[in-house]
Order: sequence, then C-alpha cells, then structure tokens
Amino acid sequence: MKFRISAVVLLALAATAAQARDQINIVGSSTVYPFSTVVAEKFGKSTAFKTPKVEATGSGGGLKLFCAGVGISTPDIANSSRKIKSGEIETCSKNGVSDVTEAKIGYDGIVLANSKATAPMELTRRDVFLALAREVPDPNGAESFIPNPYTTWKDVNPALPDTKIEVLGPPPTSGTRDAFAELALEGGCKTFAWIKAIKKKDKKMYKSYCHSVREDGHYIEAGENDNLIVQKLTANPSALGVFGFSFLDQNSDKVQGSLIDGVVPTFDAIADGGYPVSRPLYFYIKNAHLDVIPGIREFVAEFMSDKASGLEGYLTEKGMIPMSADERGESVPKITSFTPL
Repeated sequence: MKFRISAVVLLALAATAAQARDQINIVGSSTVYPFSTVVAEKFGKSTAFKTPKVEATGSGGGLKLFCAGVGISTPDIANSSRKIKSGEIETCSKNGVSDVTEAKIGYDGIVLANSKATAPMELTRRDVFLALAREVPDPNGAESFIPNPYTTWKDVNPALPDTKIEVLGPPPTSGTRDAFAELALEGGCKTFAWIKAIKKKDKKMYKSYCHSVREDGHYIEAGENDNLIVQKLTANPSALGVFGFSFLDQNSDKVQGSLIDGVVPTFDAIADGGYPVSRPLYFYIKNAHLDVIPGIREFVAEFMSDKASGLEGYLTEKGMIPMSADERGESVPKITSFTPL
C-alpha cells in the first residue's frame, strides 16, 4: 500500500501538529495494550519525547479509528491482536491512509481460565465449539445444525463437570474474540468431517457455522477489560474466562488455564507451537505521520529492539512470547525502515 502524501498536505499537517499535538497517540487491542504501555513508559522516561498515550479500544475499534483518515485528530499507531483485514485496508485506503507499516511483535496464547478455587478444566477444541457455538450438529446424528441445546459442560462431554456453561469473554470488536473463533471454535468445528466438507462448497456458510458464538446467556460479553474478567472469575469459581496468556501469567495467583487438547497454556508451549490456541500480535503505523508527530520512529525502534521484544527482552516478563531470532532477523529491518504493506 504505497502512498505519497502531497507536500502541501504534509506542511499543513506539520504546522497544525506543532500547535496541537506532540505526543504519539496509540489505540487498539486490549491484549497488546500492556506491552505497548510498558514500552511507552520506558520510552517517555529514557528520551526527550513525551510518553505516548495508549488506549485499549479493541483491535477492531482501534483499526476503525486508525483508518478514519490522516491528520492529528486520528491515531498514529493501532495495536492489534490479529492481522489487519482486507476490508480494513480498503477503508484505510479510501480515507487516504494508504501508506501503512505492519509490525509483528511476537505471539500470545488465548486461554480459557477459571478460578484456582476449583479444579482446572480439561477441554478439547470440540468441547469448546459444542459449548459456545450458536448452532451445533444435531446430537441425534443427522448431518444438520440445531440451535445450541447444551446448558452444562456435562451435556457437551460426559467426562466434564455437571456445571453450567458460563463463559466470560470479549465482544466482537476484539481481536481476541476473532482469534478465539478462528482457533478454538473453528478448530473444534472442523473435527466434524461433514462440516469441514462445507468449506469447499461454501466458505461463507462454513464460517457462519464455525465462528458464530451463542447469544443465549451462556457466553457473556465482558467488554475489553481483561482485568475485569479476572475479577469476575475470582467471584464466580464455576465460570470460565477468555483472554490472552499475558493476563493469565500476571494473575497466576488467582486463576489457572484450562488444558486444551491435553496441553497446558505455558510460555514454552505457546513458543514452540504445542499449544493449539495461539496467535501473532501486531501494531500498525501510519507512515504519513512519521514526519508530523515527533518520536514515532524512535518509539518503533524501542519496541522492536532486542531489549524490548527480543528473546530475553523486558516484554517477555509481561507474558509476551517473542519471535525466534530468525524471524526477528527477517522482519525487524522491514519494520524499522517503515516498509509499507
């Protein structure tokens, strides 16, 4: 997505920015938020630039703001716990945001966690799909869908506890929700061979069945605040919560991750690909703002440095899973030279 903003517009932006904004504005993913905040705070303390402003609006909400246009009233960077969608790229382009750099920063696992006051759950992705999908395969064996009839985990799988299905999770605007639907729900959905076959005939129908979350009270949208989900799990030991591994890591004294397909969500299991519900993390940079808002280049350099997002960087202490040395060697130079999508 290459775009050359005109000199007149750039000068106008620069003149306005000098009067109105000398602080980097970052919006987006609640999962990337704590990592971005740590880098912003260190950046503010160690440079002459102001500490960047970071807001957790959800990946979808952040990219909507980011793609709204070019100018100081719009964000400079959008954090995202999923890759930008083609439709979002089109919206950006229509609004003049056509020179964007994608920065992959590392990986995260999505966990289904519960209170340490009760036993950890041992689930398969099929269990998760059957518990949370809007429609499920007819339990009588017919190759057709019915509205989800399951109310307890035992209904889903006789080996599971006889407790109400009650899962607190993010809303549709969240990248965590998107990734959870793709990795966990679809991962279980396609274990049914006849459903998997639908994908070859009608991808839209397949996705509608495999990604749609039930809306009958068993899945509760808990907003973009993952800390709030942790608090609710502490208050309700029978409930489960969906959030990123970093929040599990930071609250390991209160909550525990469920086993998914026999794998415990740990730093090492996510790093080596053994944990099945993991995803990459990103932020997106509006290149038209590089010479308008002071400090963007330097902030990105700090974020992508070995000391921050490297194998032993300070972000690993916050629960981020770093890229391998080979992957960093290939991607970091493209990011810090602001190679556009």
